[in-house]
Amino acid sequence: MVSDVSLKYAMEEHYCPHCNTRLSCCNTPPIHVGDGLGWGTDVFFICLNDECSMFVEGWKYIEEQYGKSASYRYMLLPGEKNGSPMMVASRIAFTDAAVDLEELKKGNERYQREQKARQELETCVADKNPAPAICLIIDEEANLKERQRAVKLLEEINDLSCLDAIRNHKFRHTEIGQLANLALSRMLKNSFQKECPYCAEIIKAQAKICKHCGKEMD
Repeated sequence: MVSDVSLKYAMEEHYCPHCNTRLSCCNTPPIHVGDGLGWGTDVFFICLNDECSMFVEGWKYIEEQYGKSASYRYMLLPGEKNGSPMMVASRIAFTDAAVDLEELKKGNERYQREQKARQELETCVADKNPAPAICLIIDEEANLKERQRAVKLLEEINDLSCLDAIRNHKFRHTEIGQLANLALSRMLKNSFQKECPYCAEIIKAQAKICKHCGKEMD
């Protein structure tokens, strides 16, 4: 999960002083090749314009000075006013690290929903509120232990309004899917109800004909 600070940085606009192109916000590499102290940030800004004078002239400079095939791109760390050249070994370096701002926002919003649901989970049984439990159960990125706990609490709440949300969700984590669906089956049994095998509507357990679709039960 990207921090709120990094999200704020990702939305900033900075421009390369060598070509006036807007800098791309990228994820920092896993390894810092400088002083070994790390980047200190999740994101940074870099000029990915192949026509930038620093990038174009850098190939010749490094070839003449060091006999290597490489160049420089202008790089700026968040919170700093002045950037610096970063050596790159190819034209495609960092091009796959650009941050998708919309996906970043969505990920952050999902995380905030998860945190809110985890807080509300503490009182969901007393409040007879299945919403936070449902939120965690169908959130494939949520904490696994919290999802398992949400399934248990959902059964305690015993509110069948959650049935469609869970039955219609495609679980990537099969264990959570099995636990949730078993909990629903027990909730139906405890309420002396069942799902019509034809239209999936809830009917009385002893019903011989579905009141919704008119199909006869086997």
